[in-house]
Amino acid sequence: MGSCKQSRRLLECIENNFLSQVIDSPTRGDVILDLMVTNASELIVDIKIGDSLGCTDHVFMEFSVLRDVGQEKSKVRTLNFRKANFQLFKELVNRTPWETALRHKGAEQSWQIFKDAFHRAQELSIPRRKKLGKEGKMLAWTS
Repeated sequence: MGSCKQSRRLLECIENNFLSQVIDSPTRGDVILDLMVTNASELIVDIKIGDSLGCTDHVFMEFSVLRDVGQEKSKVRTLNFRKANFQLFKELVNRTPWETALRHKGAEQSWQIFKDAFHRAQELSIPRRKKLGKEGKMLAWTS
């Protein structure tokens, strides 16, 4: 009974994390017993199920993972809130005489005035940093 519950939990985990099983050939006798789950099945190619390994009924599996080697580096920059000067941001936003600036303005025009002041204060008080992409992170299993 416990194994059914564990199987359901595994299937729920796979489904909840948008993972898919990529092995579609028998790996032990006439059944698929080995799992290879991924969230990018289109990157797993050339899956080959080999012969058994020695005196066991375990088989050798080989596959390739596609990777775009010529991928252009991201030029996206994000706000670095750890180094933000929030006191300066507050002072810059408070410098605007809001009652005067928004008097006799409609909702759209008032929003534009506020948004422009907010972005000016943001540019002056919150530095930017290069966005770290997947290439900057080391996968746990590759260490």
